[in-house]
Amino acid sequence: MKPDKHRPSVGIFKFASCDGCQLTLLDCEDELLAVAGAVEIRYFPEASRNMGKGPFDIAFVEGSITTHHDADRIQQIRRQSRILIALGACATAGGIQALRNWKDSAEFVRLVYAKPDYISTLKTSTPVAEHVVVDYELRGCPVQKSHFLEIVCALLTGRRPQLLSASLCIECKRKGNTCVLVASGEPCLGPATQAGCGAICPALGRGCYGCFGPHENANAPALANRFREDGMSGPDLQRTFRMFNAWAWQFRKVSEEVETR
Repeated sequence: MKPDKHRPSVGIFKFASCDGCQLTLLDCEDELLAVAGAVEIRYFPEASRNMGKGPFDIAFVEGSITTHHDADRIQQIRRQSRILIALGACATAGGIQALRNWKDSAEFVRLVYAKPDYISTLKTSTPVAEHVVVDYELRGCPVQKSHFLEIVCALLTGRRPQLLSASLCIECKRKGNTCVLVASGEPCLGPATQAGCGAICPALGRGCYGCFGPHENANAPALANRFREDGMSGPDLQRTFRMFNAWAWQFRKVSEEVETR
């Protein structure tokens, strides 16, 4: 298939992840047909056997960097791409697999694999931005399809994407949710978490788990102090901040301070 010179070329790439963000893109269904008509999807192994080559106008990257091969490959993708967008918690903060960053990954390899000598891995799981320049980030575990459609439409029309940066508490207030942290003492990461999911968990009476990672002005230490005042123990406090976005520096700072106390 010859490259389409009139439509922006798109590549969608996977690294260490569960594929959930790519599946969210496919869940766009009817909208995806319109997107596919406006761009040339040149590389998307999750959806097509067509393995087109770069260069790409837009590259979407799901997953964290966990191997030496990954580190080389993300550099190659960056060189081939005009705009690079990190998709989801793994690509933006190392993902749940970043929990290994505080442990001996070599020991995990020895325990899991019969022939550990054949396994080549980095000691850490890190976000894409620690290896290359990232132009935009779509947060979430997984991302929201509306955010994907927004950034695609913005790039196609030449405007700046309207991405959220406020805390999740804003979404709770807009929906009229009762604050679970204040009203029931339920641990909630909402005050330190970026908006974007529609406050799904607080709307159901559950505390936020921080799926969208810390917002730009997050005061995670202050929130941790509130949890302590409500009786949360050190180990529970550490687990609270070591979830989907544990390696994001605002959450990491709190969880590592717990270890030093």
